[in-house]
Amino acid sequence: MSGVIYIVNGPNLNLLGAREPDIYGHETLDDVHRLCEKTASASGLKVKFLQSNAEHQLIDWIQEARKKALAIVINPAAYSHTSVAILDALKSFDGIVAEVHLSNIHRRESFRHRSFVSTRADCVIAGCGISGYRFAIEFIAQQHKNYKNCAILPQLS
Repeated sequence: MSGVIYIVNGPNLNLLGAREPDIYGHETLDDVHRLCEKTASASGLKVKFLQSNAEHQLIDWIQEARKKALAIVINPAAYSHTSVAILDALKSFDGIVAEVHLSNIHRRESFRHRSFVSTRADCVIAGCGISGYRFAIEFIAQQHKNYKNCAILPQLS
């Protein structure tokens, strides 16, 4: 298992910085990508940064990660609240899963309060803007450092 973290971003995240900046901030998806690479690199890890508006593509990447990734950081966006299919794909992944939301989903519309993905996630970070991605990667790095000799976590090669 490699030291790669899949960063999987869902629908409309390609519009970061332009779409509802009062909720999601002014940073772009490129800013998120740079932050993730910098944070992972500081821990000797790498990222595979992905974004799609298509549910099936997110599922395909999660399934691909089963054999290639130490962990998944996922911002499923609106699919958080609707996709049992994404949850089922994540359940097939044996590594660490961190769920990230730029906004605090619990302070928003009631339909956003429930995330199917959260039932699989090892940590959930919401309301921290793009720093949530950094926190997720740091969590993964720390978990891997603390438990890299445990059989239940994927090993770095």
